[in-house]
Amino acid sequence: MAKFNFCHLFAIIPWTLGSVASGHLVAHAQSAPSPSRLCPASVLSRLVRHSVKSGETLTSIAQQYGLSTATLKGMNPKLRQGRARVGMNLVVPPYNGILVAVPTGQTLQAVAKAYRISSEVLFEVNGCQTSPKVAFVPGITWSPSINSRPTGIAPLQSVGNTFQSPRSVTGRDRYPLPQPASILGTYGWRVNPETRKMQFYSGVDLQATPGTPVYAVSSGTVVFAGERGSSGQEVFIRHAQGRQTRYGRLQNLQVKVGQQVQPGHLIGEVTSAPQTALRFEVRYRSSLGWVAHDPQSYLQSLQK
Repeated sequence: MAKFNFCHLFAIIPWTLGSVASGHLVAHAQSAPSPSRLCPASVLSRLVRHSVKSGETLTSIAQQYGLSTATLKGMNPKLRQGRARVGMNLVVPPYNGILVAVPTGQTLQAVAKAYRISSEVLFEVNGCQTSPKVAFVPGITWSPSINSRPTGIAPLQSVGNTFQSPRSVTGRDRYPLPQPASILGTYGWRVNPETRKMQFYSGVDLQATPGTPVYAVSSGTVVFAGERGSSGQEVFIRHAQGRQTRYGRLQNLQVKVGQQVQPGHLIGEVTSAPQTALRFEVRYRSSLGWVAHDPQSYLQSLQK
């Protein structure tokens, strides 16, 4: 089987969904594990939802995403016994393959051996995790008989319920800054201006001067407030309907863990380092953790 390096592929293609790593969906930029090699975000970070529209068929949807119908059936068990119905939400991967449950105590090497795939490729495709609970195996064609393989590593049967669909804005939600701001850094793969390396960003950077007040966008409960990673002080707020918002590069925090907040509640100020910008993320709860979504459409809805 010919090998190709997924790391280089992912480094030049921007994907559009959040990320999964080590049991939690990636909260921040994922740096390369070594200067000579880029480590991509897991394929699970790029699963997207497609809502079936009138006139669409399983075949047309597969063609739209450059996938086989077998891949869509493997990822969405509800498609195996019938056709794609209008309004049905489908989970769509970035390329063909299957999602498997990794037995306790097993590693990706065992999965690679079971499906006769390069362990290096499998490692990279799954975000450089060694023992994930769930793994995506690229290039494997799903079929009903694949479940009976004597490998002990079978495809998931409930992947269609893995992610919750994003909810609409409540009407009371507000913008996180006093005024709509320019987006300095977009969601997805981009070059870190400090390290000059390609990194995956699970949020956006909103232009703001130091000391600019930052507000909660919606009512909820503060679940984290403090220093974390390279983004300085941060605040995480859990909202209703399985939604969470995250605010980074803050100073002078005005909230604490467990505190209830309302839309427009002051949570802190924009700091001057390392960049003069607010890091903002939107995530949704799933059975695998908190899935990061591109927040630009949400922010646009708050400006109306």
